[in-house]
Amino acid sequence: MSENSYQPATVWKWDPEAKGNGAKTNRPVAGATHEKALPVGKHPLQLYSLGTPNGQKVTILLEELLAVGVKEAEYDAWLIRIGDGDQFGSGFVDINPNSKIPALSDHSVNPPQRVFESGSILLYLADKFGHFLPDDPAGRTEALNWLFWLQGAAPFVGGGFGHFYHYAPEKIEYAINRYTLETKRLLDVLDRRLAESRFLGGDAYTIADIATWPWFGGLVLSNQYGATEFLDATSYKNVARWAQEIAERPAVVRGRKVNRVMGDPADQLHERHDASDFDTNTEDKRQA
Repeated sequence: MSENSYQPATVWKWDPEAKGNGAKTNRPVAGATHEKALPVGKHPLQLYSLGTPNGQKVTILLEELLAVGVKEAEYDAWLIRIGDGDQFGSGFVDINPNSKIPALSDHSVNPPQRVFESGSILLYLADKFGHFLPDDPAGRTEALNWLFWLQGAAPFVGGGFGHFYHYAPEKIEYAINRYTLETKRLLDVLDRRLAESRFLGGDAYTIADIATWPWFGGLVLSNQYGATEFLDATSYKNVARWAQEIAERPAVVRGRKVNRVMGDPADQLHERHDASDFDTNTEDKRQA
């Protein structure tokens, strides 16, 4: 292990100019940094998000709901550019005081209901529309077990492994080893479960799968963080089978494009206000 002379200060102080710690777009206090009202479109459901794994969870579920005929799940998806600090605008903070995407405002009720945290949004929509979560107590509980497993697991994959392996300005052996170990352990947990059942909750596709796929499907199928080989991720055969099956669902293909600003431009739909937007995904729409 390389020598590291860093020693923590007695009292930590924020350095806005420090590299690689998010200081350019974050700060150690909450609340709005500027006044900015959020736009509101024509549909009851207003989503403010970015096409990260957490953002994809919600757009995938909304597209799945529309695919099974829930017309009330039509939505407007507005792009929140977190690199520009949009999440610290006053309107966004009113919906999510934690200033993280995604955030949802449901205008089908008065006053509009705010819903924040991706897992909470999935559960809210599944309960509201009666799809992708079993009715029976045992099936519902098993699906929720795995939904909350993912909510606890994802920070180890993204903020832990993804950050130190891919984004950190310096490669720190201890940090990479620590989070690689945990990410591979989580992949093994998932692989063992999927050896027992087709989907995480059992035979039925649920919000547990929708929540988990953008994170762990990305590791297996999309070389997320450029780490598929490093993690030997494709060796988790049951995860790979599950991930590929979900990737081929038309609603998943659509949902992962919404609010996406990275990768192939053909896979980006910066804002979504109507189903026809997928058919007219021109450059001007992508650059909305």
